Amino acid sequence: MTDAPRPRTGGQILVDQLARHGVGDIFCVPGESYLAVLDALHDAQIRLTVCRQEGGAAMMAEAHGKLTGKPGICFVTRGPGATNASPGLHIAKQDSTPMILFVGQIERAAREREAFQELDYRAVFGTIAKWVTEIDSADRLPELIARAFHVATAGRPGPVVIALPEDMLVETATVPDAPAFRPVETHPALAQMVALQNLLGQAEKPFAILGGSRWSAEAVRRFSRFADLFSLPVACSFRRQGHFSADHRCYAGDLGLGVNPKLLARIKEADLLLVVGGRLSEIPSQGYTLLDIPGPRQTLVHVHPDPEELGRVYSPTLAINASPTAFAAAIETVQPPRALPWAAGTEALHAEYLAWSDPTRITTPGNLQMGGVMAHLREALPADAILCNGAGNFATWVHRFWPFRAHDGQLAPTSGSMGYGVPAAIGAKRLLPDRTVVVVSGDGDFLMNGQEFATAVQYGLPVIVILVDNGMYGTIRMHQEREYPGRVSGTALKNPDFAAYATAFGGYGERVERTEDFPAALARALGSGLPAILHCPIDPEAITPTTTIQALRDRKRA
Repeated sequence: MTDAPRPRTGGQILVDQLARHGVGDIFCVPGESYLAVLDALHDAQIRLTVCRQEGGAAMMAEAHGKLTGKPGICFVTRGPGATNASPGLHIAKQDSTPMILFVGQIERAAREREAFQELDYRAVFGTIAKWVTEIDSADRLPELIARAFHVATAGRPGPVVIALPEDMLVETATVPDAPAFRPVETHPALAQMVALQNLLGQAEKPFAILGGSRWSAEAVRRFSRFADLFSLPVACSFRRQGHFSADHRCYAGDLGLGVNPKLLARIKEADLLLVVGGRLSEIPSQGYTLLDIPGPRQTLVHVHPDPEELGRVYSPTLAINASPTAFAAAIETVQPPRALPWAAGTEALHAEYLAWSDPTRITTPGNLQMGGVMAHLREALPADAILCNGAGNFATWVHRFWPFRAHDGQLAPTSGSMGYGVPAAIGAKRLLPDRTVVVVSGDGDFLMNGQEFATAVQYGLPVIVILVDNGMYGTIRMHQEREYPGRVSGTALKNPDFAAYATAFGGYGERVERTEDFPAALARALGSGLPAILHCPIDPEAITPTTTIQALRDRKRA
């Protein structure tokens, strides 16, 4: 990059813009449609991670965006490369993650002939991405890429898609670089904070729910101090457990799947709900049953960085258009009332959470007890370990029984996308090589993007995969047994030897069949210094931590 404009190819201009905006990592599957970009990256100070499938690359970029709050960057080729990346886009959309997907495109002169791998990206991705564009002229690259960074990070963050015609990338233009982007922050007004203090002063059973994106470590610390000062009970939204430490005396648990019934009862009893950052969408709202729509019976204070989300589903008593980071700074001005009638209830809720999340209380069929596995992980892993998962019943073991303490300690898709855990772990380990990164995955979930284990080996990223194998698509089987007991159709799986799979790629693999064997196996995996898979077969009857397949059948037939 130089301050004085000079002739550059479109590919070089694009890479210079990424460097100007602070991009340090790019995740890609290469394609001939953007060779000019790959050539420009050859001499750039940007690290390139080459992946095995575009869905994995997009999920790595999304995880990078989650961890940094800056757009994760992914490059894929046209047509099938772009459609393969769509699961990562959908995750970024529903998880409010900043991300930019660059897609190769056919030459401009061939458009609208259905040329080889041609797609209309505005039509294909228009309902998933915040913005989709195609750059027709190299001299507009600085302008439109700067806009993409602003769109991806502003308000409710999300994905942007930019199509790059192949011939545009090799044409030459003389154009200055854009200034480095700065995220736009939205701050609460003083009058709103005064109103919040008054509402808290009138409340008898207030409750806080934290969700969404645009949090930081400092914002978490500030809100934790606020909760402590007010003895305010706090729950985290679905797969947002890094927003509040499980060790905090005010922590009441998470609003995901299989929620503690006592937590739900307490929220329903609340007379004031302070919702910060989240949308209270289907999963955390328990199927839109926690709050009446559109007018909640509770006093609702809704804090969100995007004004379009305020009043979209729930009509709040007090709407505050602010990012969680800015709001957490502003609440330091709010003072608690002299009396805190809810304080004893807060202590009781935390005690209930501790009991609910104790894995040693859970016994399931089989020789390998996931409760025992989770109990050992709690002892063996550092408090700031990053735990990653995709989707499936196995994830309940993580959400319920792992005490999340680090604000960036959880990578999990609120969209419920399978196959997320392994790519997310690779994205995390690439960014934070000194952190312990663990994937808890199901057998069906793992093989959605299991090929990315090769990417971990290629770049020497020693992530640990705990692969829970019950020989089925467990979540679907659970619903199947509830509705059609004993009529198994379409949910059984015949799996490979996953330990051999790991060693075939050049990693470490071990099969663990008994609870008492897990601690030593984990130690060997960690000590190997390699990406590792611990293949953990469990009894198929252990369909969830609290029920069995036979119990589901009996309940339906009763």
